[in-house]
Order: sequence, then C-alpha cells, then structure tokens
Amino acid sequence: MKNKIKSSKSIKITQIKSTIGKNSIQKKHLLSLGLKKIGSTKEIVMTKPIEGLVNKIKHLILIEKG
Repeated sequence: MKNKIKSSKSIKITQIKSTIGKNSIQKKHLLSLGLKKIGSTKEIVMTKPIEGLVNKIKHLILIEKG
C-alpha cells in the first residue's frame, strides 16, 4: 500500500449566524468544529470528514483560506 502525502490545506472558519431555531445536528456540527458563539474563529486542517461538516453548515459560517 502506498502512502500518499498530501499538502495540508488549512482553512479559517468563523461563525457568523446564530444557532437559534436551527436543527440540533447543525448545532452539534458547530460544536464539533469548536465554534460556540457568533464571531468565534478556528483554524483547522481540511480533511474529508471536516469538509463534510463544513458543507453541512456552510450557511452559518464564513470560510477563509488560512
């Protein structure tokens, strides 16, 4: 099995909308990414699982290239 080395692409995500009235799963996705309040920011490495979480809540966050 070959080991593939990928360049780690990091992104910076910021929560820009509230979770009030949103689906409970969307709230859990935000918490799993480390976003608790509006304006909170995290810099994370983009992997396939993280990409899936970000796609589910892209209407609640702002994505910047880090």
